[in-house]
Amino acid sequence: MAGLIRAEDVVSVKERTSITDVVREHVTLRPAGVGAMKGLCPFHDEKTPSFTVRESVGSYHCFGCGEGGDVIDFVRAVDHLTFTEAVERLAAKLGLELRYEEGSAPRQGESLGKRSRLIEANRVAEQWYHQMLVDTREGRAGRDFLRERGFMRPEAEHFGLGYAPRGGEELVRHLLGRGFTDDEVLAAGLCGRGSRGLYDRFRGRLLWPIRDTTGDTVGFGARRLFEDDRVQAKYLNTSETSVYKKSQVLYGLDLAKKAISTERKAVVVEGYTDVMAAHLAGIQQAVATCGTAFGVDHIKVLRRIMRDEPDLSPARVVFTFDGDAAGQKAAMKAYAEDQRWASQSFVAVAKDGMDPCDLRLREGDAAVRDLVESAVPMFEFAVRTTLERFDLSSAEGRVRAMAAVAPIINSIRDSALRPEYIRTVAGWVGVEVDQMRSATQRAGRARPPSPSAPTRRQGEEAVPEPSAGEAAVSLPPPDLRDPVVSAERQLLQSLLQYPSLFSPETIDQIAPHALTAPAHGAVLDALRIVGLRADLSLAAWHSAVTDAAPLAVRGLLAELAVAPLPVVHDSSTGLPPRPYVDSLLARVQEVSVSRQIAEAMSQMRRLSAAPDGDPQQVRELSVQLQDLERRRAKIREEIVR
Repeated sequence: MAGLIRAEDVVSVKERTSITDVVREHVTLRPAGVGAMKGLCPFHDEKTPSFTVRESVGSYHCFGCGEGGDVIDFVRAVDHLTFTEAVERLAAKLGLELRYEEGSAPRQGESLGKRSRLIEANRVAEQWYHQMLVDTREGRAGRDFLRERGFMRPEAEHFGLGYAPRGGEELVRHLLGRGFTDDEVLAAGLCGRGSRGLYDRFRGRLLWPIRDTTGDTVGFGARRLFEDDRVQAKYLNTSETSVYKKSQVLYGLDLAKKAISTERKAVVVEGYTDVMAAHLAGIQQAVATCGTAFGVDHIKVLRRIMRDEPDLSPARVVFTFDGDAAGQKAAMKAYAEDQRWASQSFVAVAKDGMDPCDLRLREGDAAVRDLVESAVPMFEFAVRTTLERFDLSSAEGRVRAMAAVAPIINSIRDSALRPEYIRTVAGWVGVEVDQMRSATQRAGRARPPSPSAPTRRQGEEAVPEPSAGEAAVSLPPPDLRDPVVSAERQLLQSLLQYPSLFSPETIDQIAPHALTAPAHGAVLDALRIVGLRADLSLAAWHSAVTDAAPLAVRGLLAELAVAPLPVVHDSSTGLPPRPYVDSLLARVQEVSVSRQIAEAMSQMRRLSAAPDGDPQQVRELSVQLQDLERRRAKIREEIVR
């Protein structure tokens, strides 16, 4: 297990890392008010963006699922890492050498963390495989395969292709010689263990490196080249590992991500060579699944990158499928998940059932571009594919066909389009419009995809249980329908997001227990412990406040640090107006003083009514009340001013 990283190095990693840049590796962000960015949450499925990042504070928060924290929390959550691994990964990107507390230095081979070691093993393997392809005699089989499909050395280098020798132990020797352990090469899925020791998982195959959205190689897809290959499967993929989850990765996404985000368009093809052909033909948004069907997790990944949001202009997703039965089955499976998109999806099937690679080889780059541009709506493809099962020349066939396609019509998201589609489909079936309309009225909807619980953080190490004291803390959420509580929230937002607007004495001016909502009071207590520190960067100061806050309100604190204020900011400074901030502080102070007045009056009434009441205490309370009334009047004058 890696050692304890020095606290000052952790702070340095936070301060030097742009949380916006890190989040952008997984989510397409757009401006959402002064100093804030917003996108679709990577931790739950949503159609309207509620995931907010505030760079100046170094925090993120999702107003949909409640996830939030700093850049280390984000990397831990999205990449399923331990705290140490997340810090080490960010430090590696910065080129920052971490220091460990005395007596807890990491063992050799663990300084990068377990995940980083597996990523490094895959990177070294990728380089070695590529050298085997382009520089060795044995690699000619792979080169010949590529040449037959129109790919030469520049394309092999661009996509990082490689070749696995047939011997079966060459990669094992190379990795062990580079300092990797048996356990690491096994955990990376690069090797297996047999009765005679370790052996290469891929032998005599052409290899495509599979990368995650950040560009790290996490696995490989391998194509059989030799007829006498003992493994007869045409394609093999890396077995699932802690870094490679086939249901969550898309081949080519590292190269396509920018184009998908910029043009808000994705093209999903079926194979690795199809991705290559599409990119070379100018379709830079092409991606493919890795040995599995296109599923829900793939949809989530693409939706976040292409900003598939209902309040924006429609995005576009194009699926290309082979024209055979397997291709039609894959298309209908994709249609079953169509309701998960806010955008409209399309299907492109080339004439003669050619895939993009064959189409490019036979008819050129323009034919591939034309294929994508000529895609028909997924709805139309689903209906026509369904109608092919029936004999429309017979009355019985037409009746059965209407019953089969009616649920598809009813599943169209935009109900205003259904009358037009009813007329169109009636023509395809060869029946009267009224007959088709009656069939749709009798039918239900096409079977929707079954809801699935989020699978985020599977396999992540268990979070330590809170102590008895921490577990006992349970604070009710603030009731924002109360205008006083709403003002408290906005004041805390201002303090956390723009502390430079306040003097160091500001927090001391707010009396203990001045805030109405207990959760707000706990956040204020954390601010009081740390103070307004001009000597710290905003991210470091916010991290210190988070550490000082009870576990029960850390999520709320992260939310307050990024939530937008309901006021127009100054266009030149990017700050909220000074009168607005002053009025919030005065409002909270006025409520606090009013509460003290009410308590003093209640106590004075009780003393006056008591037979043994102390006259001196009554006089002291009277003087105290006069002082409080003067303070409240002064505060109210400031609010009016």
